[in-house]
Order: sequence, then structure tokens, then C-alpha cells
Amino acid sequence: MPEGDTLHRTANRLRAALEGQPLRRLQLHHATGGGRMPRPGERIEAVEAVGKHLLVRFERGTTLRTHLRMTGSWHLYRDGDRWRRPRPTARAVIDVDGWTAVCFAAPVVELTDDRAARTKISHLGPDLTAADITEDDIDRAVARMDELLEGGEEIGAVLLDQRVACGVGNVYKSEVLFLCGVDPFRAVRAVDVDTRRALLSTASRLLRQNVATSGPRVTTANGLAVYGRARRPCRRCGSPIHAKRQGAHARTTYWCPTCQS
Repeated sequence: MPEGDTLHRTANRLRAALEGQPLRRLQLHHATGGGRMPRPGERIEAVEAVGKHLLVRFERGTTLRTHLRMTGSWHLYRDGDRWRRPRPTARAVIDVDGWTAVCFAAPVVELTDDRAARTKISHLGPDLTAADITEDDIDRAVARMDELLEGGEEIGAVLLDQRVACGVGNVYKSEVLFLCGVDPFRAVRAVDVDTRRALLSTASRLLRQNVATSGPRVTTANGLAVYGRARRPCRRCGSPIHAKRQGAHARTTYWCPTCQS
């Protein structure tokens, strides 16, 4: 599942090409939702990333919602460019003058009215990647850990729970826990409020920082601290980095057993 910064970067690219433009053509393949199909000439009002959902809103109250999960991606092509993925894998094609946006292989492609689209994302916590996120939003996400959870859940799995706060994926989960010195397998009830807030604030800072850059994702001056570095030395103490599956979806967590004891 892509990280929140990936979705916001994608939304920024699509927004620059699509927003405010009259639709030339919309093609959907195996879409759900049953919403009214926008007609050629209708204006694209907004392109928005909310957590890991991407919303394209049209002027007469229709929204195209996609969730990429592990397989999907959005591409943007100038007229005449060769597509980089096979055409049969296209789930949505949006044409405007000069540009074609293509959503490939997304498991969720839904065309609905605006209200229904908002209902589908109403369960999400604050979006940590949003440029306008506030300290109140962070506090609200901290509070959601107690409101939504029983307390025995491991903090590494909790950081991936989009109901608490959305945007964190497997990379930032591991990186943020390392930077804050927290054992990924500690029960959330054993993590004090200040540490919870520090985890979410650090995640938000890094997500927003990486949206604003065009290079590879980094969390330290040397790149990533622990993610993908199993058995290699910790950049801080030299201990071998460990890796282990965690949570209901068995996502791999990377951590330093010395720095995060």
C-alpha cells in the first residue's frame, strides 16, 4: 500500500494537469458505485488526496474515488506519449486537452456522487500528509488510539491503522518508531501520550517533507534509517537491524533492538 506522500505527490501532478479543465473523455473499466457518468465538456473541479484515497471531483456532483493498495498507480501522459503499462490494465482514463491521466490496476475504482464518496472516507483519522494539518489534528489522532482500540494492540500495527491517522505506511511506520526510540511490539497502552504525540508529529513532518521533494524518500541525512536494512548495521549504534512480520496483514517491521529497547 503506498505511503501518504506518494498519494499526495500523485495528486499534485494530476491537479496541475486536470483541475479546472473541461473533460474530453472518461473511460472506466469494471468500476463500481453506479454514479452518473460525467459528460465531455464538464469541468474537473478538484483532485484531492485523502490519506491513501485519491478523489477526482467533477462539476455536476460526481466523484471518482480510487484506492491503489499494493497494485495500483496513476500515470500522467502528454498527448501522443506511449503508455508505460499495458492498456488492458487501465481501470480509469481521463482525457483533457493536452493530457491523459490513467489509473492502472487499482483494486478500488468507484464513481459516485460527492456525498457518497465523502461517506466512504469519513472513518479516516486526520491526514498526516496534509499541508494544513494542525496540532489539534495530532491531538485528535492521539485521542483516537484510546477511542478505537482496546490497548493491547502493538504500536507498530496501530501506526498503520488509518482510522487513527491516515498516511503512514510500512516505510514510515518503521522509520518513525526508530527515530522516536520506540519498540514496535510494545502495547499501545504502554506508550505514554507524549510519545504517541511525538510519533504522529514525526510521521507528519516526514510525510510532508517528502511530498515537497522530487528525489528518493529520506528520513535521515543518510537516507532511510532502518527500513529495508535487515541484518545491516544500525546507523546509530552498529547493531544488526532486525525484521519481523507484524499485525493482521503481516507487514514487515524493521527495527534496531538496541536503540528501540
